[in-house]
Amino acid sequence: MSRHERHRPPRGTHASRLLIASTAARLMAEDGIRHPILAKQKAARQLGLPESAMLPDNAEVEAELRLYQALYQRDAQPEALYRLRLEACKIMEILLDFHPCLIGRALDGTADAFSAIDLMLFADSAKEVEIFLLNRGIAFEHTEIRGACRDKAEAALRLFTPAAEAHLLIFPSHCERRHFKRGDGRPCERMRREALLKLLQTPCDGK
Repeated sequence: MSRHERHRPPRGTHASRLLIASTAARLMAEDGIRHPILAKQKAARQLGLPESAMLPDNAEVEAELRLYQALYQRDAQPEALYRLRLEACKIMEILLDFHPCLIGRALDGTADAFSAIDLMLFADSAKEVEIFLLNRGIAFEHTEIRGACRDKAEAALRLFTPAAEAHLLIFPSHCERRHFKRGDGRPCERMRREALLKLLQTPCDGK
């Protein structure tokens, strides 16, 4: 029996953390919960654990998510990831003036059919990006600044293409060379369009 098929939490803090992480991963993969924090909270409730239970960190959930995808979504997840990265390239080409970088799950390889494209943009002002989109007839909406690399972001926009949902985090131009960190302290990796194109051209599944 795999850890994803267990129903009763084993004893011990470490075992409980592992079970919460694996349950959170399943919720993300099957139910489309995008944010690990929400998935962890829901997992703990489903398992009947107290609010004081020690929750796993995001890295633990990510590791369990990769395991779940490898076990149960061996074909569907890589295909969805490839399509999302391909669409990211198209959006990044449109936004080249703002030096777009891919971040998040489409970059780290855990994105699936439920995922959105997360991009960092760098501009003199958020208004500059908004005017650019308006002039090209690209509909967008303002959204809450959240997620990885949100520190110092001036605005967050969301737009939809026929193939995907994209979240744009807009930073001042002078932040382009800055090293960002995720909310849990890990480095926030990012990738330019040229590197993403090379990744898509590799013979493997793109992970």
